[in-house]
Amino acid sequence: QKAKKGSSTQKVAKKGSSTTKAKPAKGSTVKKGSTVKKGSSTTKKDSTILKAGGKLKRGKLSSSVVADTVIFRVDCSIPAADGIFDADVLKGFEQYLNERIKIGGRTGKLGGKDGKVRMKITREDNIVTVKSYVPFSKKALKYYTKRYLKKKSMNDWLRVISKNRQTYELKYYNIHDPDDEGEE
Repeated sequence: QKAKKGSSTQKVAKKGSSTTKAKPAKGSTVKKGSTVKKGSSTTKKDSTILKAGGKLKRGKLSSSVVADTVIFRVDCSIPAADGIFDADVLKGFEQYLNERIKIGGRTGKLGGKDGKVRMKITREDNIVTVKSYVPFSKKALKYYTKRYLKKKSMNDWLRVISKNRQTYELKYYNIHDPDDEGEE
């Protein structure tokens, strides 16, 4: 016997059986391979967990996933050598990251309520280092860097390039001027 379309539960087994297949409620998700038994407290969940650093872990869904420490750097030495990224702009970039990075859906809260530090942002010479103890992606750091360049109207001259797995570098766009060729 099947329930009406649009109801939250469909009967799958014969009458009198206690096994049902649950549809997810609006706004929630059910992972592949998950089953729910009516009247029992046991649930089986087989899912994929993305750990910090891009490693996949297959197996049971657990509430205590230990995140690895990840370190990302933004190298601003090229524009700093030309005087575009001076000490004040670099300090402003560090402050911008401290104010804007979201952890747990909240901006500006890099430390937890329990006193544990979740993320540290430091500046050494012309390199800004982000050390995260919670899952944080390199792509998110690129996003915040590009937003800062846009705010300071530097995005027309500078771009964010990946140097290696942990480092971004600010470089100038390669602009080819056709007037230079005609003079030769």
